[in-house]
Amino acid sequence: MEILLKPSLPRITLSLKSQSHLLRSNSHLRTLPFTISCKLRTSQDGNISKKIMLSEVAPPPLSENDSPNGEAPAKPPRRRGGAMGLLQRFPRRVLTVLSNLRLAIGEMFTIAALMALGTFIEQGEPLDFYVQKYPEDNPVLGFFTWKWIQTLGFDHMFSSPVFLGMLILLATSLMACTYTTQIPIVKVARRWTFLSSSETIRKQEVSGSLPRASVNDLGVILMGAGYEVFMKGPALYAFKGLAGRFAPIGVHFAMLLIMAGGTLSAAGSFKGVVTVPQGLNFVVGDVLGPSGFLSKPTEAFNTEVHVNKFYMDYYDSGEVSQFHTDLSLYDIDGKEVLRKTISVNDPLRYGGITIYQTDWSISALQVLKDGEGPFNLAMAPLQLNGGDKKLYGTFLPVDDPDSSQVKGISMLARDLQSVVLYDQEGKFAGVRRPNSKLPIEIDGKKIEVVDAIGSSGLDLKTDPGVPVVYAGFGALMLTTCISLLSHSQIWALQDGTTVFIGGKTNRAKAEFSSEVNRLLDRVPEIVETSQQGIIQ
Repeated sequence: MEILLKPSLPRITLSLKSQSHLLRSNSHLRTLPFTISCKLRTSQDGNISKKIMLSEVAPPPLSENDSPNGEAPAKPPRRRGGAMGLLQRFPRRVLTVLSNLRLAIGEMFTIAALMALGTFIEQGEPLDFYVQKYPEDNPVLGFFTWKWIQTLGFDHMFSSPVFLGMLILLATSLMACTYTTQIPIVKVARRWTFLSSSETIRKQEVSGSLPRASVNDLGVILMGAGYEVFMKGPALYAFKGLAGRFAPIGVHFAMLLIMAGGTLSAAGSFKGVVTVPQGLNFVVGDVLGPSGFLSKPTEAFNTEVHVNKFYMDYYDSGEVSQFHTDLSLYDIDGKEVLRKTISVNDPLRYGGITIYQTDWSISALQVLKDGEGPFNLAMAPLQLNGGDKKLYGTFLPVDDPDSSQVKGISMLARDLQSVVLYDQEGKFAGVRRPNSKLPIEIDGKKIEVVDAIGSSGLDLKTDPGVPVVYAGFGALMLTTCISLLSHSQIWALQDGTTVFIGGKTNRAKAEFSSEVNRLLDRVPEIVETSQQGIIQ
């Protein structure tokens, strides 16, 4: 088609009319490509040819707001304001506040202060102990009394509402920071693109150029240095250390594990202390008591523990060096399920219950009097003036019809090795070893010490949070090390024989600059020769 136009016309209007029902029909429309050539004849320029190219792409469909009469489409509804708008923005504002770094640091300092206070205040003592230790007439720091301890639950600090509430608040801040900061950073780090402008590359933190080099050689050298390399035509992109971007999320997750495990330990464990003489037994469930609202007993609480034997090891000086307890565990049917000799730092574990060897005492002496007996004499602990030495004593009555007062033979023991005996007047009579079969005569009575029966001091505990805490600390150490990795990115562009290089990193910027310089020094130079052209 040829159209003759006058030069005075300012524009060309080309109208293709069709029936309106064709635009509204549901049938498929085919767009036919064609070219219209227009020749403009002027007296000055002669003939000028122009081409109008019509695209083969189908036109967009009419929307409901499009008007066939040419009217303007309706405007989209505005965002609601007032209460509804505030409701829509409220969660985001809460996340912004919770993810504030200063708030998180304050929460951690508060938790640390509560933990320090928990080590200062004795935990798990009866009320009378705190009333005497922190009386109202002499408050600590002028205001701190036993009422503060009871009201805030500081007698069980690590399961108190204040401590658990701070843990929950810190955990919420960590999750908010992860959602609003760390995850978007990772998403951005995973997005990358080639840079097609040398000016953009020069604006990077580290930049340079190689006047006679090949971007392919640079890519090979970067791969050898541990970079992931991508190329598209003359452009190159390389990165390494992307795991360092994921590490902060792992650190936050590890801290959440530690806090969850600590909370489970504080509110879901059982504890108990018992002192059992040799030869006796006890049921685990009778000793253990819950520590919080998450404490749930298990079938192992029906286990019966029997103390088969208790004995001690001694230094050459005679001091106690170690003490041991031979324990047997029986199930509800009376079948022995486990037997082990425990000692300090070598506990027994069964069904989630741990039995620690923590203390000892002397429960009784077995003695013969004039060949009669044996008599079991209960031993009682005696108070000493200072020190941590132990002393136990008992008394063997001696019948004296001429005396109105009860008299007898006193016996003292510091351990299970020997027993010191005193007569009715309190005078030293001698020393005998248990089971030595050597009688001693005191006030006309022959006394033989048959045995000293020891008692084992045991601590029982169930702590379901320990595996979680261990897993959290393991993950924390691993992710902390990974977070030290630098996320480094390098872009390059081949422009003729010149390669423009730029890069950036999120940490260790001085080392990154030195590394880039070392890598560029290794790129081979392109040398021109008159006979062979350009060779490498």
